[in-house]
Amino acid sequence: MEKQLHLNMLTSRPPMPGGLQSGGSKMRMGPGRKRDFSPLPWSQYFETMEDVEVDNENSKDTFRIYSSGSEGPVLLLLHGGGHSALSWAVFTAVICSRIHCRVVAMDLRAHGDTSVKNNEDLSAETMAKDIGKVVEALYGESPPPIMMIGHSMGGAIAVHTAAANHVPSLLGLCVIDVVEGTAMDALNSMQNFLRSRPKTFKSVENAIEWSVKSGQIRNVESARVSMGGQVKKCEEPLSSPGVSKSITEGIIEEEEEEEEEGQSNHKRKKEDDPEVKKESLYTWRVELSKTEQYWEGWFKGLSALFLSCSVPKLLLLAGVDRLDKDLTIGQMQGKFQMQVLPQCGHAVHEDAPDKVADALANFMVRHKFTVFKDGFP
Repeated sequence: MEKQLHLNMLTSRPPMPGGLQSGGSKMRMGPGRKRDFSPLPWSQYFETMEDVEVDNENSKDTFRIYSSGSEGPVLLLLHGGGHSALSWAVFTAVICSRIHCRVVAMDLRAHGDTSVKNNEDLSAETMAKDIGKVVEALYGESPPPIMMIGHSMGGAIAVHTAAANHVPSLLGLCVIDVVEGTAMDALNSMQNFLRSRPKTFKSVENAIEWSVKSGQIRNVESARVSMGGQVKKCEEPLSSPGVSKSITEGIIEEEEEEEEEGQSNHKRKKEDDPEVKKESLYTWRVELSKTEQYWEGWFKGLSALFLSCSVPKLLLLAGVDRLDKDLTIGQMQGKFQMQVLPQCGHAVHEDAPDKVADALANFMVRHKFTVFKDGFP
């Protein structure tokens, strides 16, 4: 069980954060004021949003891109499975305040608001080629220096992209919380984990609340901007028999302990109101369980591939126990820099954007890829 909770390389792992207790079908938080789970807009963290078209045989694929900054090397950000470019939102705001850089965060194929002809091909080879095509579409034959940064599945794709030399101007590589050995071990329990997640939510706010209270994302601000990229509105209405009940009934909102029983009864009646039942449900944008045929291809041989990349490399982990034999030897030989960021879940860059930004900024300045902005470090 510990291994299952410890490493889920496709999506955020579900540890039980402090104050969260499992009891029956309900989840109860400790006392405290009700938190704001309303969605936040992308524009609060990125400067621009655009759709980039790339050629795909006889058609066009369109990739959603979020960008910030106008000078310095490009940080190309690749999200984890099931997530979207918005998972990098808070990190982007922080890193742009630390160093001179440009940020480009993209929705990978079948994720977020990217639209491709073949949504079902999530092979490492195809996704790595996508990265190269997007870079070429953005910058032509003379791309600027690029630092590629990937989390979980995105980290694996970053390694495959670098190894295949799809980004010729690559400066360096940063992989966040993905290691071959533990990822491969975790694959056997992945389907069980995915089945344990709620299938639907009554609103985006409800999805945000679940992501925080379940420990998927431990940073409320990041959850408020990123969860909108993970869920979409269902086509079937709430009252349709084919749609399972939303997770709403399993969460007791954080409120003052003095809440009276009468208020609770009123809430339950309100949820049963016919007007509420007419609302549409939200579900996951990506059915990760259907991508199983590609999981092994993302991670098998990843450690050797990572070590073979000639550019400077940074590995950020949520726990030192994630290192496998190849990486342990490589780290002892100084083939890459490693930093462990404790007190984080699997979504390290969302849980601790400041710490990840500091680690990356120091790495890039040390290698003379860029310089700090005035006032930092």
